Amino acid sequence: MTQVFLIAGLFLLAGTIVVPLATRFKLGSVLGYIFAGILISPLLSIFKVNVKTLQHFAEFGVVMMLFLVGLELQPKTLWKMKSKLLGLGGLQILLTIVLLGAISTAFGLPFKTALTVSFIFCLSSTAIVLQTLNEKGLLSSDGGKDSFSVLLVQDIAVIPMLAIIPLLAIPELADHAVGTLEPPHSSFSLVHGLEAWQRGGITLFAIASVILGGVLLSRPFFRFVASAKLREVLVATALLWVVGISSIMSLVELSPALGTFIAGVVLANSEYKHQLETDIEPFKGLLLGLFFITVGASIDFKLFFDEIFMVIFLTSGVMFVKGFVLYILSRIFKMQGSNRWLFTLGLAQAGEFAFVLLSFSVSSYAISKELADLLMLVVALSMLLTPGLFIFHERYLSKKPTSPKRDDDKIDEEHPIIIAGHGRFGGVVNRLLRGLGYKTTVLDYSYNQLEVLRKFDIEVYYGDVTRHDLLLSAGIDQAKIFVIAIDNRKQTTELVKYCTKNFPNLHVIARAFDRHHVYDLYAAGCRDIIRECFDSSVRMGRSTLEAMGMHPFEAERKTRSFVETDQEMIRALATVYDPNIPVSENKEYIATMNKVRKATESILQGSHRIFGNRSDRGWVPPTKKDVETAIKEGTLASNTTGEA
Repeated sequence: MTQVFLIAGLFLLAGTIVVPLATRFKLGSVLGYIFAGILISPLLSIFKVNVKTLQHFAEFGVVMMLFLVGLELQPKTLWKMKSKLLGLGGLQILLTIVLLGAISTAFGLPFKTALTVSFIFCLSSTAIVLQTLNEKGLLSSDGGKDSFSVLLVQDIAVIPMLAIIPLLAIPELADHAVGTLEPPHSSFSLVHGLEAWQRGGITLFAIASVILGGVLLSRPFFRFVASAKLREVLVATALLWVVGISSIMSLVELSPALGTFIAGVVLANSEYKHQLETDIEPFKGLLLGLFFITVGASIDFKLFFDEIFMVIFLTSGVMFVKGFVLYILSRIFKMQGSNRWLFTLGLAQAGEFAFVLLSFSVSSYAISKELADLLMLVVALSMLLTPGLFIFHERYLSKKPTSPKRDDDKIDEEHPIIIAGHGRFGGVVNRLLRGLGYKTTVLDYSYNQLEVLRKFDIEVYYGDVTRHDLLLSAGIDQAKIFVIAIDNRKQTTELVKYCTKNFPNLHVIARAFDRHHVYDLYAAGCRDIIRECFDSSVRMGRSTLEAMGMHPFEAERKTRSFVETDQEMIRALATVYDPNIPVSENKEYIATMNKVRKATESILQGSHRIFGNRSDRGWVPPTKKDVETAIKEGTLASNTTGEA
């Protein structure tokens, strides 16, 4: 147990020291993690740590990442990408396999071995590319979207590759030891040894189970768990969902990443989408960081220096061939400027699935262990060079003009308003905005309220808005207005502090519970504050004035004057309010209160004109008797025309 703690502490220490340094020098977190793995690799050898076993475990971070990506893609969005998925992604795989296979054969490799090698190197790193695109905010660009299309098709292509590689076995290798590498599949498989039609049937059943489970079971399942109102149970449920789907895919020898991606797409329209994102994101980040560290730690420097020229030659050759194919496709699909180079340079490396295919190829006797060790160095080195290519693109190529965005790509403008809370307060706000055609993203933490709203086709997402990562996943950094209507005083104040500090261009409208809460929100930086009972109380006061015989027009004018003077009073009192001093002991507050209260009474009780301005006359006009009385008392404005 002590050794486990030491190793865990070593990984955490390396990551927390090297990664911040890498990001400070604008090298990116991925390169920082890889450098951290290189630095601690000698210590891992001393502790006799099986880095490849850790790498298989850390690859689960890639699975989680594909699940989160799927959550961001609604089925209709995925359907719109079909031309890019089938055309761009399919051609990239096909052309790369043909070129790399031909070159490998020309260098003397047997056809079966050459084909296996081309399978391994036609794939790119989903983990590195998506992580870097996210960090640099390029995933929503045209080049980022095209890169994602290719990566998705590559992940799907792993499935037929795993089926074909055993057919490429070389009899001469069958008598050799497999070595330390382990096959990627579970020792227990539901399809091992079955006929092709049986494997196909079970595979289709597994995929259908994932889709139907997401459609039919996810909502009642999450609703049941949410009723406990325990955050740790919700986190466990999110992890269970991903682990369960990965297990189903592994049992039928499919890619767990593909299965979780499909599940993510199915749940993209779910009200639990944002909660799932925020629960899984931290684990995804940690496991991806661990994966990148293992990539750096897995580099065999002894073999590297023994075969340094061969490794460099092979790495540069593979990346050049892939880059050439990608560039040609970028021209065919009319990518322009920076997007073309982002696509070309970003996908030129080998990927994490190459480790899986290498292990499987050795265990299937498709390639020798000695060749696999050499190719693993090529994979690791190409992944190590990739962050540098992104940096090169950012510094020297990103200033070139990019292709204009299409209208249907500007999705951020469709949801410029985020509403936190859809109860008796926030629900009215949302109904008004929706009725006027505004798009809103509504977050609510009450599963009972959520189920009621669903019956009326009101779109509300389940989630705890006090979690900053949830707000980020909901697009708080791109929203224009954030309406805080939750039923918790302290949480409202904390949300205001967070938003005004981190998003200065965001207009925050906050619900206040009383006058003193207004002062707290004012001190937190909010300047658009609505007291929850104030407007209804003013309306009741106006009705009381009318019941006492005051004309409705005059009652409206009096209440408007009251509202305006009260707002001025609140601003004056907010500047002298101190939350650390009781109001009864704050002398400055008491003096200001008495002063503004008397001023308010003087304004309300003083005589003034019936018509303050022409717009007021659009309300209920006074009767003829009211006008005559006003003229007699001298309170009617001299510029009033006879049309009154």
